[in-house]
Amino acid sequence: MSFVVKHPYQFNAELPEKVAYFCMEFGIDQALKTYAGGLGFLAGSYMKSAFQLKTCTIGIGILWKYGYYNQTRKQDQSMDVRFEEKRYGFLKDTGIRFSIKINRHDVKVAAWYCEPLLFKTAPLFFLSTDVPENDYLAQTISHKLYDANPETAIAAAILLGEGGAKLLEILNWEPDIYHLNESHALPLAFYLYNKWKDPELLKQKLVFTNHTPEAAGNLVSQISFLDKMGYFCELPPAEVMAIATASNNELNHTRCALHLAGKTNAVSEIHRDTLLKIWEEAKESMKIFAITNGQNFDFWQDENSYAAIKESSEAFRKIKSENKKRLFDIVADQCGEIFDEEILTIVFAKRFTGYKRADIFFHDMERFEKLLSQKERPIQLIWAGKPYPMDYNGIGVFDKIVNICKSHSNCAILTGYELTLSKLMKAGADVWLNMPRLTHEASGTSGISAAMNGAINVAIPDGWFPEFAKDKQNSFIVPPCDVTLPDHVQDDLDCASLYQVLETDVMPLYYDYPERWHEIICNSMKAIAPAFDSNRMLIEYHQNMYRKS
Repeated sequence: MSFVVKHPYQFNAELPEKVAYFCMEFGIDQALKTYAGGLGFLAGSYMKSAFQLKTCTIGIGILWKYGYYNQTRKQDQSMDVRFEEKRYGFLKDTGIRFSIKINRHDVKVAAWYCEPLLFKTAPLFFLSTDVPENDYLAQTISHKLYDANPETAIAAAILLGEGGAKLLEILNWEPDIYHLNESHALPLAFYLYNKWKDPELLKQKLVFTNHTPEAAGNLVSQISFLDKMGYFCELPPAEVMAIATASNNELNHTRCALHLAGKTNAVSEIHRDTLLKIWEEAKESMKIFAITNGQNFDFWQDENSYAAIKESSEAFRKIKSENKKRLFDIVADQCGEIFDEEILTIVFAKRFTGYKRADIFFHDMERFEKLLSQKERPIQLIWAGKPYPMDYNGIGVFDKIVNICKSHSNCAILTGYELTLSKLMKAGADVWLNMPRLTHEASGTSGISAAMNGAINVAIPDGWFPEFAKDKQNSFIVPPCDVTLPDHVQDDLDCASLYQVLETDVMPLYYDYPERWHEIICNSMKAIAPAFDSNRMLIEYHQNMYRKS
């Protein structure tokens, strides 16, 4: 008997479009290690909103045998990477098996199913090549999320794109819209083009979301290499170069997705401006919308905090103190430091990569030491984040913070930054810090869910933040410097601005004017939803991206 996709609700007539959502990672629950960071958190919120809004949506991802990685420590407390096999007894083997071509060899694919009621999401399918019929090399395609080996990474893209398309055919589930959440599943576009031989039909049915302007997230590959791997789903390279406007035997994956998709969206208004500048030569042929990211309010909110702000500032302070205590128990367990719930606690937690600047404080070490050593208005700093397992610069920053924390009892850096720790850190933070180099942060949605937990954002006005922030009313804006300056000069200037905001505004307000501080928290928590709830985001996708214009 064939497998039947079932949604446990009557579909929403106001959002009728039938959507297949392709993403390399989904962060829907701590128990399911199919995500690395922000992209997965966003995809998880999308799928939860699809369930809540009762849309006809299914998600397609990959079942990573070793997840992303387990972040651990070496003997000296510096960071270590461990790959550990994950097992999920709660996922259902659909019994579906089919083949795709990778590097001119047949590779068997299995499909696993995450039932909607399990985590309150739209139906989710996870593809795997880790089956006995495959040799070990083929099995490794679905072993590690974002494998550093180029051949394995391209094979994973074929698995998600071509494999996802074939799965939909086997399920007899024909979408109105195929949604590429990032360009990872780009082989889907070539598979559909080869199937339909109609570029206009492809544009009608394919939409694309770009999540980063960073070069590392916008892959460029040799066409001959991709052709050898089977990336183009049997399309000849000459035809690929014609339909994808490629040149010099190179394919820019993002540029290709922008060209083949009928509609593209950036994930904030400032990100849309950045994309239009990057792709200025082609913007006349592209439809690029700004649909600002959101996070699922029901999943991320701290219900106790929302109940408390309706009661009194004292009730909220009690809840915040309890949330801080839970976070500080982890600090004590991992780092051997006892933090104080009465002290202003600043949290920086996100993926460690250069432009996010986890080490922004250290551009003026004299001022850093002064900040940490003062007694009148003390602070506590907590960091967390997982760099890519082969990003030695990111790991180096993590280890640098480890060593600094060893000589400061009011600093700590935590490992294991995943959904559970993320929730605890956001609920336990007084201040949520975000200091990317301006225009480099497409959205930076961690600040959205932080606000849902009663943390005040202190940030550079990048990504989603300018659409929300009212300085000293619901957050604190760190004025950015001239983005045309060299990176190291920007870092020094933004560091100085951050210290100025903390010393002049944030710390005095927290300690000397607690009622005003509480007012800012209330303003932030009330303004964040529904404007930045992923339900609003999903409605905009249906109205602006999925619906025929």
